[in-house]
Amino acid sequence: MSDAVALSEKSASATMNTPAISSPNPLAPADEFLHRHIGPNDAEIAEMLKKIGGDSLDALIDATVPGGIRLRRALDLPAPATEGGALLELRGIGAKNKVARSFIGMGYYDCITPPVIQRNILENPGWYTAYTPYQAEIAQGRLEALLNFQTMICDLTALDIANASLLDEGTAAAEAMTIAHAVCADESVNAIFVSMHCHPQTIDIVKTRAIPRGIKVIVGDEDTFDFSAKIFAVLLQYPRTDGVLRDCAAFVEKVHAHKALAIVAADPLALTLIRPPGEFGADIAVGSTQRFGVPLGYGGPHAAFMAVRDALKRQMPGRLVGVSHDSHGKPAFRLSLQTREQHIRREKATSNICTAQVLLAVIASMYAVYHGPEGLRRIARRVHALAGVLAEGLKKLGCDAGGEPFFDTLRVGLGNRSADKILATAREHGINLRKLGEHTVGIALDETTGERDIAELLRIFNDGIAFDFDIEAAALGEKSKIENRKSKILTHPVFNKHHTETGMLRYLRRLESRDLSLCHSMIPLGSCTMKLNATSEMLPVTWYGFSKLHPFAPPEQTGGYQQVFRDLEAWLAEITGFAAVSLQPNAGSAGEFAGLLAIRAFHGSRGGAHRNVCLIPESAHGTNPASAVMAGFRVVPVKCLTDGDIDIADLKMKAALHAHELACLMVTYPSTHGVFEETIREICEIIHTGGGQVYMDGANMNAQVGLCRPGDIGADVCHLNLHKTFCIPHGGGGPGMGPIGVAKHLAPFLPTHPALVASASSRSRSQTHRQDADATNVISAAPWGSASILLISWMYIRMMGGDGLAHASKVAILNANYIAVRLAPFFPVLFKGKNGRVAHECIIDLHGFKLTTAEDVAKRLMDYGFHAPTLSWPVVGTLMIEPTESESKEELDRFCDAMISIHAEMTAVENGSTDKKDNVLKNAPHTAQAVIADAWSHGYSRESAAYPAPWLREFKFWPAVGRI
Repeated sequence: MSDAVALSEKSASATMNTPAISSPNPLAPADEFLHRHIGPNDAEIAEMLKKIGGDSLDALIDATVPGGIRLRRALDLPAPATEGGALLELRGIGAKNKVARSFIGMGYYDCITPPVIQRNILENPGWYTAYTPYQAEIAQGRLEALLNFQTMICDLTALDIANASLLDEGTAAAEAMTIAHAVCADESVNAIFVSMHCHPQTIDIVKTRAIPRGIKVIVGDEDTFDFSAKIFAVLLQYPRTDGVLRDCAAFVEKVHAHKALAIVAADPLALTLIRPPGEFGADIAVGSTQRFGVPLGYGGPHAAFMAVRDALKRQMPGRLVGVSHDSHGKPAFRLSLQTREQHIRREKATSNICTAQVLLAVIASMYAVYHGPEGLRRIARRVHALAGVLAEGLKKLGCDAGGEPFFDTLRVGLGNRSADKILATAREHGINLRKLGEHTVGIALDETTGERDIAELLRIFNDGIAFDFDIEAAALGEKSKIENRKSKILTHPVFNKHHTETGMLRYLRRLESRDLSLCHSMIPLGSCTMKLNATSEMLPVTWYGFSKLHPFAPPEQTGGYQQVFRDLEAWLAEITGFAAVSLQPNAGSAGEFAGLLAIRAFHGSRGGAHRNVCLIPESAHGTNPASAVMAGFRVVPVKCLTDGDIDIADLKMKAALHAHELACLMVTYPSTHGVFEETIREICEIIHTGGGQVYMDGANMNAQVGLCRPGDIGADVCHLNLHKTFCIPHGGGGPGMGPIGVAKHLAPFLPTHPALVASASSRSRSQTHRQDADATNVISAAPWGSASILLISWMYIRMMGGDGLAHASKVAILNANYIAVRLAPFFPVLFKGKNGRVAHECIIDLHGFKLTTAEDVAKRLMDYGFHAPTLSWPVVGTLMIEPTESESKEELDRFCDAMISIHAEMTAVENGSTDKKDNVLKNAPHTAQAVIADAWSHGYSRESAAYPAPWLREFKFWPAVGRI
């Protein structure tokens, strides 16, 4: 242990048992993290307690959290490290990773992130702290970037419409399967043909998704498939996972002749040169844009894509950005079609996806903007040329390489030579190759490959002896045999003008200025926990030792990541009270699905495969019923009482009615209504008595950490939104992470990943529970999901320590109660606990106003410089407010003052002193262009429109467009 880390832990341990933010220890380092994460200081906490009528912070928690579920000891976590100490410690851990040159492929490639994009997007809080663009008027920059992404994907695939990103290539393929199954006219057809030449992890994910829905997956060779089995779709890899590039047109014709859909998983860089899926009749194209400037990060996060022909657009999952007009007739971007689809359609939703990989989609789109069509083709031609040169050199060495067309990946036959020996020799040279057979290896080149790499590879295949081969001359003589694309790409002006760093920098900053983020003000969204994403937490994500690792690198090269995984799994298990944790799910929705699959497998292992009923309260997140259906369950709603709590009588009745089929209950705690339900233990007991399992949605874990634990309460499994409670930023709508914690009896059913061959010494804690032979429980394309952003949560927990985490929960609850008390005289607070307290969020009711709506308030808040709280969910006509622990009393007061001022504006409309149509609420938000226009026809002043509060004189965030 370094002296800095030791000093950090010694200093922290001296103060960990006191809730005070400021340390009484005169020798304590100045960079203690707790006081930087928590918004209110000790004096402000005392003022807020006085305002709400609380004697102390602990007394408030006693009145809020039921005593029967309280954790009566400190969390058993390492003493908190300082910011500098934690960074130093993690850098030491990262040194255990050995970054080799990975030519493994399988959908993952090293790439060059342009520094202007890395600094101004990936490392820029103006981009990564923004929320999902549900309030489009203050998200125009992000929406334009996502429209660029969609345009890029449509052009590359030659298909009609694309969404604004998915989680990874494997899950995107599974989503495509779901679309094809949904639109199949013949309900008796339930089989899909999946090419054996797809990436292995994609095949495994498709199998995982297919089994609960009763879909049969036929894996085989498309060259010999005879269509004797009735199928609704086929899934092809293009180019194939071993690099072979085949013309798919004839096969796709056969697919359509048999009334099935063609799904093609394609490489976007190859599509700049080769015939795109849309040109040979594909119905759906999926893939990953990782190689468009997004670091490997040991598996993620990366943005996947999906493009479809026009007839399928309403079946497409995820988000879609469209162009509309604002109230002044100005073009404006907005989310369209399936925005929050699962919240509307619930168990009838076509997908459970809630987050997208927005930040990564933005990076990929800007990579295309920066390079332009010719730049992308130049990169593709260079990679292809290098692959051709390597193939020629290998042939001279007697290897079988490049017998069929290829883009960047070679299938190399070794004759009688051992693939294992070649792989071992390569590792000695700091190079990773892929084993395709006992005498066959794969080599996938990428943007970072150079002439020296080719020379080194040839030396490896020449028994370590330098091979006399003129690489440059071979490259000059190399002619592409694969460029047969007819349609043009990236013709829009945005892809043809920002190719200098100056131009790109200004474009990025212009878009950033159109988005409101945590850089500007509090984002008080209920159930979304928009807390501080500290710079010290974010820094390690782009460190070389973490960002450059291929997800299928040999275990001996990944010691640093394995330690991070072991730490996080142990810490999250302690925080949740569970026996085991899986870090694989790369979104909250994926965590829900993984947890439900564990329950399903558990019942099946005990002869309970008939248990297929999932009870879900009517107040649950929309992803809950959608996930339940995906996992093969039948959803039965449970009523809620007028106070928001679960109706115990209805729960008992439904549990008894479905006793034989009862599989589980999905419950959110604290409830979606922002209350710690007193009956939670009874609820769990009812389900357990009926033979079911309790799934706890961890969306509101922000109020539990250090105060109570799902495992102690009675839950059997719980997913954690690391992008909420544990500080991974929302990134404008993604990335997210949704690990699951499970009780001991569910541990054997945690997600698996056969693509990873791990030695026992390198396994993380959760892997010891995995059934490694089971290839039908793969949740994400990479073994640990979006591994690189797990570093953020590692840093957060490491710097906060057990007492710090508990203090954060307490302050989150204090801040919510403070807002509730301040706003209660103006807006009724709908749901409270038995002692009149709310949890970490509160819901205010706006139904008392007849001439103005909750949406009017949401838009007017933009004029005050705020993002709206959660609008009309879970109750129509309300706002759900969550301040988090990171906001200061000053910011809370500023928000409350804005709401109180808006209340006065609403009252003026109601009593007739302001026109019921022409008023600041109905015309909000007000843009700078509208305010400074020569003509002003409104019955209220420009000042009241744009500067309704005094603090706006110091700084004003202007919405880019009027109401859409």
